[in-house]
Amino acid sequence: MAINVTRPFVPAIEKYTELLEGIFSRQLLTNNGPLVTQLEAQLKEWLEVDRVSYVANGTIALQMAMRALELKGDVITTPFSFVATTSSIVWEGCRPVMADIDPHTLNIDPEQIRRAITRDTTGILATHVYGNPCDVDAIEEIANEYGLKVIYDAAHAFGTTVNGRSIFSYGDIAATSFHATKLFHTVEGGAVFARDPIVHDLLIAMRNFGIVGDQITCVGINGKNSEFHAAMGIANLASIDEILASRKALSERYDERLEGTGLRRPLIHPDCQYNHAYYPVIFDSEATLLRVRDALQREEVFPRRYFYPSLSTLDYVDQQYTPVANDIACRVLALPLYFGLPYEDLDRIARIVARECMPRAVSIAKILRPQPAIVDVPFMSTPSANGVDPTVTGTGLQSA
Repeated sequence: MAINVTRPFVPAIEKYTELLEGIFSRQLLTNNGPLVTQLEAQLKEWLEVDRVSYVANGTIALQMAMRALELKGDVITTPFSFVATTSSIVWEGCRPVMADIDPHTLNIDPEQIRRAITRDTTGILATHVYGNPCDVDAIEEIANEYGLKVIYDAAHAFGTTVNGRSIFSYGDIAATSFHATKLFHTVEGGAVFARDPIVHDLLIAMRNFGIVGDQITCVGINGKNSEFHAAMGIANLASIDEILASRKALSERYDERLEGTGLRRPLIHPDCQYNHAYYPVIFDSEATLLRVRDALQREEVFPRRYFYPSLSTLDYVDQQYTPVANDIACRVLALPLYFGLPYEDLDRIARIVARECMPRAVSIAKILRPQPAIVDVPFMSTPSANGVDPTVTGTGLQSA
C-alpha cells in the first residue's frame, strides 16, 4: 500500500453518522446552521480565543481578511509558502512584495520586511511555515512603527501556541485552513480569527454576501460552509489531543532514526508549543533530495517538495531577489507524517533516507576522522518540541 506524505484523519463512522442523522432530521443543510455554530463555539473553547468565523476554505479566509482590512497597493509577503498565499494577494488586486526568509526558521525574516517597506505598503501577509510560528513580536513592532496591518497565513498552525496563547490570536487577522490534508480538518473548510470585534462582525457579514438580517451591509461573498463539513469538524475535534500526541511521537522517532545523516531541520520558535504539522528535512543539495525522493518513490513512498518552487519565481508576480527562499525550496522535502503511520513504515522510510544520504556522511567522516565511520556533527534541537536546551551538541540532525 502506497504511503503518501499525509493521510486524512477520519473519526469513527458512528460518531459522524450520529451527527448526520441530526442534519437529516432538521433538514437545515447550510446557511450557518446549528452545527456550524456548535463547531465555532467548540473551537473558541479549545483554542482559547475570543472570536472565530468558520468559512468555506483557507483561501477564501485570506481573501476575506485582505478585503476586511482594506489592503491596497503593496503587501509584503513570503516567497516560501503555498501558492494560495501569493495568489490571494494578486486576486485581491494587490502587489505581492517578497521579503526573503530566515535560513534557520524558514519563516519570513523581519529585517527583510523592514527593508521592503515603501510608501505604497499597506500590509504584511506572513506564513507560519510548517506550523512553526513567525517572529510575531518583531513583526508586530514593525507593523506598529509603520502603521501596517498584519495577516497571518496560519494554515499549518492549528494547535500551535506562542507564549501560552494560540497562534491564531496574533496579527490583525489570522486565517487558517481545515482542508483534509491538515491535522485538524473538516474535509474542506477554513476559519478567520480577528483581533478587533468590529472586524469580526464585518467578516461574519462578508461570508454571507454582506447580508445581516434583511439588510445588505457590505460587499460580500459566499464564504459559508455546510452542516456536513461542520459535522466532520465536530467529530474530529474530539480526537485532537490524541492526534497531536501521535504526531509528536512520530516526529521524535524520525529524529532518532535520522541521527547521523547530516540532515537539517527548521529551528522551532523557542517560546512555542509546536503542533508537528509536518516533518520537513533539508538536504545538502537538490541532487541529494532528488536521489532520496526517487528511492522512496520506488518503494511506493511519496514525500512532497513542500514548498517548491519559490513563489518569487511565479510568472504573475514581479521577479524579486530572494536567494535564501530560492535555495531552500530546492532542498527541502516533507516526509510522510500522519496519525496512524505505523512505526515500521516510518523506520523503513528513515532507513531509505539514511542510506541515500550515507555516501556523503561517510565521505565527510573519512576526511575528518579516519578511524570511526561516523562524524560528530553539532546540532540544535527543536526546544519547544521536546524541552531540550538548544545549545546541546551531539551526533544527529541539525537545525537549519
